[in-house]
Amino acid sequence: MNQPAIGKLIRDLRVETGLTQEQFATRLGVVYSTVNRWENGHAQPSPLARKRIKRKLLEMGEMGQQLLARYSS
Repeated sequence: MNQPAIGKLIRDLRVETGLTQEQFATRLGVVYSTVNRWENGHAQPSPLARKRIKRKLLEMGEMGQQLLARYSS
């Protein structure tokens, strides 16, 4: 997945879960500025963060699968 797509996926995931960037960051074990950089395409999540993001998507069920499918292609 390219950098702009992963940033959009992360933003949509965060919005769908009703979390601010700060709240989302706390849930993933990172700081707010990291989530901000991901969403703005200035950085990509580490392998550990990617696993945690994928776990969040799986916890969302069908909505998470739809988000993943939207940005995987």
